[in-house]
Amino acid sequence: MHKTLNERTRQAYTESKLSIILNVLLFGLKFWVGIRSASVALMADAWHTLSDSFSSIILFFGFKISNRGPDKKHPYGHGRMELIAAVIIGVILGVIGVNFVVESVQRFFNNESANFGLLAIIVTIISIIFKEAMARYATHLGKKLNSELIKADGWHHRSDALSSLLILAGIFLGRYVWWIDSLLGVIVSFMLFYAAYEVLSQSINSLLGTKMDDDFKQKLEEFICSQLDFRVYLHHIHMHMYGEHKEMTFHIKLPADMTIGEGHKISKKLEKKLLEEYGINATIHFDPYEK
Repeated sequence: MHKTLNERTRQAYTESKLSIILNVLLFGLKFWVGIRSASVALMADAWHTLSDSFSSIILFFGFKISNRGPDKKHPYGHGRMELIAAVIIGVILGVIGVNFVVESVQRFFNNESANFGLLAIIVTIISIIFKEAMARYATHLGKKLNSELIKADGWHHRSDALSSLLILAGIFLGRYVWWIDSLLGVIVSFMLFYAAYEVLSQSINSLLGTKMDDDFKQKLEEFICSQLDFRVYLHHIHMHMYGEHKEMTFHIKLPADMTIGEGHKISKKLEKKLLEEYGINATIHFDPYEK
C-alpha cells in the first residue's frame, strides 16, 4: 500500500527541520573557529554550510505547497511544486560548483594553501561526519518516499561534506604539495556538477513527463486481470504525476455484447482497486471487441 500524503509530508518536514537546525549550529561553530584561526577558507566553508539551510527551507516550503489540495486553477493539486523546488536546489548545486572552480583557480595563482590549527581540524572532522550522516539519511528517505526534492537535499549535504573533506585534505597534504587544495577544489566542483546534472535531469524529465516503465505496465495488467474473470489488454496508457498524486487514463476492451451498465460497473471496480493498491486515480475507457 502507498504512503498517505500526511505521513510522507511529516517525514519530509522532519528531515528539513533537522537539516536547518544542524546547518545553523555547524555554521556558528565553523565561523567561530574560522575567526579564532584567522582562516578565510573555514569561514567560507561556514557560509557554504549555511547555504544548505536555504535548500532545506526550499524543501520545507516545497513540500508545504505541494501538499495543498486541488483548487480552481490547479485541479490536480500542487504536487509538482516539489519537482520545481528540486530544480532550484539543482541550480544551487551548480552555482556552488562554479564558485569552487573559481576559488580553486584563484588560490592556485595566488600560491595559497590551507593553514589550520588543531581546533579547525576537529571541527572539520565533526562537520564531515554529521553532514555525511545527513546526506545518507536524506538520500535514504528520498528513495523511500520517492522524492527528488529530498534526494536533492541529500546531494547538498554531501557537497558540504566534500568541501569540508577538501579542507581536511589540504591540512595534511598541503604541507608537502602546496597546490593540492586547488586541485581537490576542482575535483569536488566536477562532483557537484554531476550531482546538479542528476538532480536537474530527473526533476525536469518528471516535469516534462516520461514513458511508463514496461515492468510496471505489465504489473498493472496482471493486477487488473486478477480482478476480472477474463483477460483484458491495456492500451492508450497515460500517467501523470503530481507529487504523490497520480492520474492515469487507459483503454480496455470488453465483450461487445456487454451492456454499458456492466462496462461502467467494471471500470468503477478497477478504478477503486487501483486507488487502494497503488494510489492511482484512474479513468478507464472501454472499447468493444467480438468474442
